[in-house]
Amino acid sequence: MAVCTGCSLLCDDIEVTIDGRRITKTKNLCRKGFGRYRSLASDRSVRRVDGKQVGIDEAISRAAEMLRDAKRPLLFGWSCSTLEAQRKGIELARRTKAIIDDTSSICQGEIMDMVIREEIPSCTLDDVRNYGDTLIFWGCDPSSSHPRHMSRFSYFPRGEKLQRGHEEDRTAFLIDIRASPTAKILSGNFVQIPPGGDADLIDAMLAVLDGKIPRVRDKKAMISMMNTLKKADMGVVFPGLGLAYSLKGRMDRLKMLVDRLNETTKYNVIPMVGHYNMRGFNQLLFNETGFINRVSFADGVDHGPMYSVVEASKSCDLALVVGSDPISSLPAGIARALAGVPMITLDPHRTLTTELSRVVIPTALSGIEAGGSALRMDGVRIEFDPIMKSEYPSDEEVLSMILEEI
Repeated sequence: MAVCTGCSLLCDDIEVTIDGRRITKTKNLCRKGFGRYRSLASDRSVRRVDGKQVGIDEAISRAAEMLRDAKRPLLFGWSCSTLEAQRKGIELARRTKAIIDDTSSICQGEIMDMVIREEIPSCTLDDVRNYGDTLIFWGCDPSSSHPRHMSRFSYFPRGEKLQRGHEEDRTAFLIDIRASPTAKILSGNFVQIPPGGDADLIDAMLAVLDGKIPRVRDKKAMISMMNTLKKADMGVVFPGLGLAYSLKGRMDRLKMLVDRLNETTKYNVIPMVGHYNMRGFNQLLFNETGFINRVSFADGVDHGPMYSVVEASKSCDLALVVGSDPISSLPAGIARALAGVPMITLDPHRTLTTELSRVVIPTALSGIEAGGSALRMDGVRIEFDPIMKSEYPSDEEVLSMILEEI
C-alpha cells in the first residue's frame, strides 16, 4: 500500500500499479490525491543558478554560499516536507542563525498551538470513526478540501461503537458563510452565518448553555442544535480556515465554548490542516524550542510575530523556500517583499517562486519518489516508502548536502 501526501489525511490504503515511471492504475485515490499523483509528470522544476542550468554540486555550493553570507536569512515553507527534512531545516536554521517559519503562521497556527500545548483536548481520527457521534465542521468544506475525510473517518463510516453510522448514530453540523458542497450533504444541519459572524455565533451558543435566550434570528433552531450538542457522548469540532481567520487573535472564544461543552460531555478539536505535514513541523519545532512557528535563532531562541513570514519578509536579506509557493499564495505586499530578496527554492514543481529564485533545486515528490514520515492532521505518525526510483534527491538529501557545505 502507498501513502497519499495530497493532504493531511495521509491516506495509507492507496493501491498503485506502475510500469517504469508511468502510473497505470490506482485505487482509493480521491480527486486531490489523483492530482498529486498526476503531477509526477507535469511541470517539474529545473535545477539552475542565476537562470543557467547547472549540476547538483554547483547548485548546492551556491545555495550554501548564499546562506553563509546572509545576515538575516528567512527559512520558510516546510509543510510539504517530511519530518526528516523538517528536522534538517531546523538544524540549518540554528546553524545559520536564521528565522524559521511555516505556513501555519498565516493559517491554523493559533488553533494548532492550543492543541499541541494541550490547552484544548484533541483525539485521533480513528477515535472519531469509532466514537465520534456529534461533529461540528466549522469554517471548512471537507468535501472539497479533504475529500475522504467524511467517508473514511468522520461522517459516513461505521465505527466500533457506531455501527449504524450517519443514518442513526451520528449527527453532524456545518457552520459556514457559504453553501459549499459539504453544506449540500449536511443540508438539514447547515448553519449559515455572515462573514466574520463566528464570534457572535459562539456568544449565542454560550448564552444557550447559560440558560439564556440567544440573540439570533432563529432562536428555536439554535436551542435545538445546542440540545443536540449537549447530548453527545463524544463530540468533535473540526475548525477550518474560515474560523481561523474570523477569530484571529480571539481564539479564546473557541476554547471557552469547548470548555463549556466539556462541563457536561466530552468534546475534542482537530484542526482541518491542509498541507500534508504542517502539524509535523509545528510539533518538531515545538519540541525543540517551545514554539510551533515564528522562531529566530539569531540570538539563542526567540519567538514573536516579528518573525512571521509576513514581517520577516520585509527585513530578511535572503529567503530559503522549501516546498511552498509564497509568491503565488501570499498577499501581494508580502510576495513583493520576498521577490525583492535573493531566493533559494527547493520544490518538485515549477512555480512562480521558482521562476523568481536565484537558485532552484528540484526535489522528489514525497510519498511517490521519496519516503519518510509525517504527522497526520490528528498527530498520528505515518511512515511511507517511495513507490518508484527518482532522478531527483529528496528535500532531506538536499538539506543534508547544504549543511555539509556550510
